[in-house]
Amino acid sequence: MKVLAAMSGGVDSAVAAARAAGAGHDVTGIHLALSRNPKSYRTGARGCCTIEDSNDARRAADIIGIPFYVWDLSDRFHEDVVEDFMDEYAAGRTPNPCLRCNEKIKFAAVLDRGLALGFDAVATGHYAQLRTGADGLIEMHRAVDMGKDQSYVLGVLTQDQLAHSLFPLGDTTKPVVRLEAAERGLLVADKPDSHDICFVADGDNAGWLKEKLGDRNPNTGGDIVDSTTGDVLGQHDGTVGFTIGQRRGLRLGVPAADGKPRFVLDIEPVSGTVSVGPREGLRIDRIAGIKPRWCGTVPSVLDGPEVTVQLRAHGREHRAKVRVVPADPSSGTASMGADRHDGPRVEIELLDPAEGIAPGQAAVIYDGTRVVGSATISATARSSELEQATA
Repeated sequence: MKVLAAMSGGVDSAVAAARAAGAGHDVTGIHLALSRNPKSYRTGARGCCTIEDSNDARRAADIIGIPFYVWDLSDRFHEDVVEDFMDEYAAGRTPNPCLRCNEKIKFAAVLDRGLALGFDAVATGHYAQLRTGADGLIEMHRAVDMGKDQSYVLGVLTQDQLAHSLFPLGDTTKPVVRLEAAERGLLVADKPDSHDICFVADGDNAGWLKEKLGDRNPNTGGDIVDSTTGDVLGQHDGTVGFTIGQRRGLRLGVPAADGKPRFVLDIEPVSGTVSVGPREGLRIDRIAGIKPRWCGTVPSVLDGPEVTVQLRAHGREHRAKVRVVPADPSSGTASMGADRHDGPRVEIELLDPAEGIAPGQAAVIYDGTRVVGSATISATARSSELEQATA
């Protein structure tokens, strides 16, 4: 096949490109220039969008012996990932920009351009596995190395995208990948992994948001209140500095009566109110999800011993029951406190309750190791709360 190898400048994508070439494919390496001003993104080895990363990718392509190009997708990245990140936080939600980048950039903009240029597939260094199912569809499964498994951030991929994707590292552990890179003479063999959000230069998400949001910032301050008593415990200088489940940095002047720490339980961006309370207030077992994306056939109900839901990029799996609700303008998720949504949605019952789950995060649904699909969390609740609301 003619394969585009997306090369970030790290060890994983370099070995993935080398393996694709070694398998006999006609491989061309590309590095994505995602910043309008690369110096404003991370420096060193912490990110994936720097000038240093571009140079590392070029050197790896030279060693592998494949053509190499830089594609400027900075405008598309800013619109679809950076702007989305800011809009979601301004609305009081907690997005995952890496997941959005995979959906909108690496497996949409890049793949669309590649197919138009006559390429058959895009290869990346993600840790996930592809298999052909009994029905002939391409299935995505967790990687062998569970510590590096990235199927969660790939849960937005559709069947058409999976059919044109290659994940050469899914059957390999990270130490073996580094050893292979060294044996191939790739200079990135010992390069540290990237961390955090690539477009936040210093890793201070809250500070970056306050600076960049400008007029879109829904508020510049508000009250921090006790969720039980309604008492005002302190003030803050913007809701974008908080996430559901946050414990540190609350700067509360009044300790809890029981002496236990408080956590952020709710964020109301319009009024600027941040509600805090005890840890048990974070516990939820009901999730409403919107904008579902399916890796294959759209299910109706998922209910079995192997069905699980992952709610964070490196979070645990929760046993679950999942019901898929078709689009219906007359219905919505308002019963769980979310804005009404007339598109298709999912309703998730967690058999293993979770803590600190925020609207805007992704719920990725698994059947065993197979990724079924994903949805954006629009609301969460406890079953006891729903029973009280309907009593």
